[in-house]
Amino acid sequence: MRVVAHRAGAIGACALAVTLSAALKGVPARAESLEAALVEAYMNNPSLNSQRAAVRATDENVPQALSGYRPRISIVATAAENSQSTVSKALPTPPGQPATYSTLSGYNSPASVGATITQTLFNGFQTANRTRQAESQVLAARETLRNTEQTVLLNAVTAYMNLLRDGAILDLQRRNVDVLQEQLRQTRDRFNVGEVTRTDVAQAESRLAAGRSQVLIAEANYKASVATYRQVIGSEPGHLTPASPVDRFSPHSLASAIAVASTTNPAVTLAQFNVDAAALAVKVAEGALYPTFSVQGSFTKNWGSTQALTIMENYNATVLGTLSVPIYQGGAEYSLIRQAKETLGQRRLDLDVARDQVRQAVVQSWGQLEAAKANIEATQAQVQAAEIALNGVREEARVGQRTTLDVLNAQQELVNARVALVTAQRDRVVASYTLLAAVGRLSPQVLGLRVPTYDARVHYHQVRDSWAGLRTPDGR
Repeated sequence: MRVVAHRAGAIGACALAVTLSAALKGVPARAESLEAALVEAYMNNPSLNSQRAAVRATDENVPQALSGYRPRISIVATAAENSQSTVSKALPTPPGQPATYSTLSGYNSPASVGATITQTLFNGFQTANRTRQAESQVLAARETLRNTEQTVLLNAVTAYMNLLRDGAILDLQRRNVDVLQEQLRQTRDRFNVGEVTRTDVAQAESRLAAGRSQVLIAEANYKASVATYRQVIGSEPGHLTPASPVDRFSPHSLASAIAVASTTNPAVTLAQFNVDAAALAVKVAEGALYPTFSVQGSFTKNWGSTQALTIMENYNATVLGTLSVPIYQGGAEYSLIRQAKETLGQRRLDLDVARDQVRQAVVQSWGQLEAAKANIEATQAQVQAAEIALNGVREEARVGQRTTLDVLNAQQELVNARVALVTAQRDRVVASYTLLAAVGRLSPQVLGLRVPTYDARVHYHQVRDSWAGLRTPDGR
């Protein structure tokens, strides 16, 4: 595969066509594109799935708040075994006669059943404000999910391109060792016929040992990138195919990029919804100063009595209206209001911080992208010049005008140039995705990924007006 990371055709004509047909043994032969890797990460990344679960949990705040509009019903049933004995004294008639006593004793099984229905009619608008606050929390959770999506997709792009880069560098270092081995063999042959000295042989041996050390380092970096790929994408890497920048999805000027990011970046929209939730929290706290009014209906049916053996049945029904006007409750409600106002001020400052951070991220990403574009052209010219220089030094060495060290240095410069080009190609692609994330547009919909997108609104509408039930919409 070729590492392609800049404008179409710019590197396609480049002589550097790094082939990674077998960077490491055991790598599956199936081809895998960056788009396929992003689809896998979007569907399987545990961090993203965890945040989706967090959004679904936040959705439940709305029906919990709406419960304040609904009646509360409870049923109470009792049963008992009762043993009772009563001794009564009767006053004598006429006076002066001895008193008479009577005893009433026995057993009964009193039982009762009753129900109570309570409906709050007014509570200082707390239910309405709690509902709007919960809705703001849901919207904030969705923006947190969108931010997590961007982070996961950017991490997936970075892991993909790092693996592509490290595989290419490993292949370059291995090829370099092959060249150095051939250079050492030729130097030894020339030493045997007296054309060079023992110093030239030692220089070739030293450079070969350094090359082998670089191969070991490249292998370690490649294995680390494979592990990171597996962590982020969720599967073992296959035969990675070229990746292209996504400049077409980003604004065409820095000013427009900043303007778009200030309104669409999930960090900014999250902070805005947090401000809304904090403002409603102030109103909820202020609701504690308002009177409350509720209506309660209850009925009770009794069979038998624990008080008198002669009572067989009793029925009672009541409708009660309750108006409660708070006068003074120790000052806690005032403290809660002040606390909520301070939190609101903090959330407004957080919004300003988020906008500043997003602006800084856009400017930084824009600069990195421009530098990556220029670096591609510079490293491409560096590779071409290093190839010409190496060929010239080799020819001059054959006629005795250059030393073995000159050839080794030229070879190392070419390897360094090719490594720099591979790195620049990787940086070019990652920088374009980083800018897209800073703007707030790094999403499956914008990228056109062929994957069913997760719609958080589906679960929200499934549970919002649910009055009862333990099973979640997915059957748990």
